[in-house]
Amino acid sequence: MTEKPAPPVAGLLLAAGGGRRLGGRPKALLPHRGRPLVEHAAGVLRTAGLTRVHVVLGARAAAVREQAELGDCVLVENPDWADGMGSSLRAGLDSLAGTGALAALVSLVDQPGIGPEAVARVLAAYEDETSLVSAAYDGVRGHPVLFGAAHWAGIAATATGDQGARAYLKEHRGSIGLVECGDVAQPYDIDTEADLGHLE
Repeated sequence: MTEKPAPPVAGLLLAAGGGRRLGGRPKALLPHRGRPLVEHAAGVLRTAGLTRVHVVLGARAAAVREQAELGDCVLVENPDWADGMGSSLRAGLDSLAGTGALAALVSLVDQPGIGPEAVARVLAAYEDETSLVSAAYDGVRGHPVLFGAAHWAGIAATATGDQGARAYLKEHRGSIGLVECGDVAQPYDIDTEADLGHLE
């Protein structure tokens, strides 16, 4: 029996944050539709067609492993999660080395308004390891974003603090393919107590 080749695009879910503005409640564990938010977010990637999903955990990682059903995902612990999203993005990209993935589709755990339709649109724009694609909302760049493997080293080198890939994307804005998703998704973040009303 021959092994199936690795899917070219892997899902990368950043779910390590400690929820500082939510009184220290990790966003991964916030309840949404009766389950932890991280479980919902991983399910969105799966439903969109991503068969390999890596989830970066940080704050209360042991509790997330215990409470969320993520058995079909690769769980990546980021011990430096408190340094910000940049460290989680680096940890996630590192975890994809050697998997055969040619691109990473990156999503954030705290954006439940972005569902499988938007993810599938960005995924469909993948061409090869040089691809650089972003969802857009009324023409404004947002998440998810797809990074071909040719960009990973450059992103890792510039991903610091809470910036994530922002500096790299700014530098390469002329190369980014924008995929309009404003008709199928809402890119709000769950950052503060007031935002909790978006959860169901």
